[in-house]
Amino acid sequence: MNNKWIRAAIPALLIHCSIGTVYCWSTFKESIAQQIGMSTFSVGWAFSLAIFFLGMSAAFAGHLVEIDIHKSSLVSCICFTVGMLGTGLTIKYCTGVLALVLIYLFYGVIMGIGLGIGYLTPVKTLMLWFKNNKGLATGISIMGFGLAKAIATPVMELLQTTYNIETMFIVLGFVYFVMMFVGHLLLKKPEGWVESKEDSSSFKPITMFKNKTFVGIWLMFYLNIHCGLMLITYEKQFLNNKFAGMEILMLLISVVPSVTALCNALGRIGYSTLSDRLKDRTTIYQIIFISCAVICGLAVPFDYGAVIIIMLMVVNLGYGGGFSTLPALLDSKFGMNNISKIHGLALSAWAIAGLTGNNLSEIILKNSDNNYNYIVFTAFILYIVALVICLTLVKSRKKAA
Repeated sequence: MNNKWIRAAIPALLIHCSIGTVYCWSTFKESIAQQIGMSTFSVGWAFSLAIFFLGMSAAFAGHLVEIDIHKSSLVSCICFTVGMLGTGLTIKYCTGVLALVLIYLFYGVIMGIGLGIGYLTPVKTLMLWFKNNKGLATGISIMGFGLAKAIATPVMELLQTTYNIETMFIVLGFVYFVMMFVGHLLLKKPEGWVESKEDSSSFKPITMFKNKTFVGIWLMFYLNIHCGLMLITYEKQFLNNKFAGMEILMLLISVVPSVTALCNALGRIGYSTLSDRLKDRTTIYQIIFISCAVICGLAVPFDYGAVIIIMLMVVNLGYGGGFSTLPALLDSKFGMNNISKIHGLALSAWAIAGLTGNNLSEIILKNSDNNYNYIVFTAFILYIVALVICLTLVKSRKKAA
């Protein structure tokens, strides 16, 4: 029973395949808005809050994860499933402003906390078990987070069509509780590993934000997520815009999200595995930013449906790869001691991007008469900025600790 697959890889996948369904938001956000009688924009803040509390809970839960992964995995399981069940019951019994506030609470705050703690919990354990292939290890786990969308999207569509939106949340809430609880029971660090109390007690989070390398990693990580959310959370709207009135539209709306979700998952395992073979793991981010900038740059003048689909695929590859490569990159710069705390601090960038990414797209559309090209062009500029930061601030190959 004590091997790296049963004690690290499988529980990590069970946890991440559950919490990763947060990226299915575009599948049901319009249904929620219609059911409770509120605008899609106002309901959209539930997703923003979920990502915000994901990042912030990860930032503040690093100490808990370092000292007790079983406690953190259980907290994640409870918070995530309570958030899912609470959202379903709110949709079933409430409408209007009350329903909106409760959805913010359950889906945004409570589920968001479960997301952040659950996301962080398996990562160090994986790197300890797979010490010679840390990129592959984190890629396996974080691939589950991306793959969750591909698996859950058709299931959610089926449950919504067969039953209704509230039943979907309630049924999946119980399913994910079982998956995460099994992951919680299986997860275990290698025998003989003892956390360094001296390093843990002397760690000061504020010092990380005075470190140029860490600030550079934080900024490029933030920009990659921000740009990804600008585009990924509007996948369905991009397709409606480019294929309006065409018979193929409904097929694309059902197929493309699963394809892009698969790209997201492949980016997580592919880029992280490749990073194990490179001398400097920042090279992966250079590849991500260049590829995404090029495809976004092409998508503006060549405004065709096929180009937009390719753009969404490339962006999803880079979006997922940025997440899975981060833990091993931080290890290469700062070492394994306190890695959960350092990783958690870096994930605060995800929290801020959760507030700015999809909401910036909404602002752009409102002020450009729904011209989606402005979203793509803005992402193009920001990917170039991220590349410059990667090349200038995150360039040292030496471990800082």
